[in-house]
Amino acid sequence: MKNRYILAIESSCDETSVAILKNDTELLSNIIASQVESHKRFGGVVPEVASRHHVEVITLCIEDALQEAAIEASDLDAVAVTYGPGLVGALLVGMAAAKAFAWAHGLPLIPVNHMAGHLMAAREVKELTYPLLALLVSGGHTELVYVQKPGDYKIIGETRDDAVGEAYDKVGRVMGLSYPAGREIDQLAHKGQDTYHFPRAMIKEDNLEFSFSGLKSAFINLHHNAQQKGEDLILEDLCASFQAAVMDILMAKTKKALSSYSVKSLVVAGGVAANQGLRERLSQDIQDVEVIIPPLRLCGDNAGMIALAAAIEYEKGHFAKLDLNAKPSLSFEGM
Repeated sequence: MKNRYILAIESSCDETSVAILKNDTELLSNIIASQVESHKRFGGVVPEVASRHHVEVITLCIEDALQEAAIEASDLDAVAVTYGPGLVGALLVGMAAAKAFAWAHGLPLIPVNHMAGHLMAAREVKELTYPLLALLVSGGHTELVYVQKPGDYKIIGETRDDAVGEAYDKVGRVMGLSYPAGREIDQLAHKGQDTYHFPRAMIKEDNLEFSFSGLKSAFINLHHNAQQKGEDLILEDLCASFQAAVMDILMAKTKKALSSYSVKSLVVAGGVAANQGLRERLSQDIQDVEVIIPPLRLCGDNAGMIALAAAIEYEKGHFAKLDLNAKPSLSFEGM
C-alpha cells in the first residue's frame, strides 16, 4: 500500500509552521518559527508585524519541513492550509504559499479549520472513538464541541466575551508579566493560595456558555484599587485566585456538557491545554470518561495539528479550489 504524505501550513496568528504527515498520524516534521520575542514589547500580537514575519520565513519553513521529513515535493499527495479563524493578513500569507505550492506541484488543496486542528491534535495520542466531546481553550477561543463522527463538529457552548487565554494575557499585563502570560501565571498559581475569591460568572446557569469578562474586570479593579491605596498584593495568591476561578468555570460547564451528551471521551485541546492547573483539575474532576490531551508540543499553534485534521478531510474528499479565501471569523458551522 502506497504511503500518503500531506504537507500542512499554519499561519493563523504569530507562529509560522509547516509539517509533513505520513499516512494518518505519523508526523515526520513539524517546523515552528515563533514570533513571541517580536510581540513581547507590545504586550500582545500586532497583526501587521505578524504578517510580515510570516512572509519572511514561510518558504524556509517549507524547505525545512521537507528536508527533516526526508522526502521530495514529488512524494506529496496533498497540501493542507489553515483558512480560518485567525488574523486575516496572517492567514492570507499561509494560504498564498499553500496555493502556490499546490499549483506548482499539481497537488489538491485541503482547507482546514484552525480549531478542528487543535481538536484533532489528540489523534497523535490515540485513535479517537466517536461520538466525543471536546473542550477547546486558547487565546482566541473557548468552546465546547460535540463531535458525532470524524469531521462533524457542532459547537454546543462558547464564550460570550473573552476567551480564557485572552483573559490570562490581559491580567498578566496588569501584573506586569511578559507576554504570553499564561505559563507564568500557572507557575505562580502553584505557589499561592486562593485568598481573593474572584467571581465565577454563569457557573450556576443552566447553559453551556462561558464568560470571563467579569472575572477579568474584577481582577483589574482589585489590582488598581490596591495600587491607588498603596496596598501590597501577594502576586502568587493573585495568580492562584484567578486560576482557581477560571478552572471552576471550565470544570462546571464541561461536567454539565458531559451529563447532557453521551460520550466516552473528552478531548481537551488548544494552547491553554498546556496549563498544569487545568490538567490537575481534569484528573480530579472528570472521572467517568477518558480525558485525552495532545502532547505539549501540539497544544500551541502548529502545522502538525493542521495535518492531523487534514487527514480526516482527505478521506472525506474535502478539497478546495485555488480561489479559496481566508475566513478570519470562521466557525465550525461555517466550514
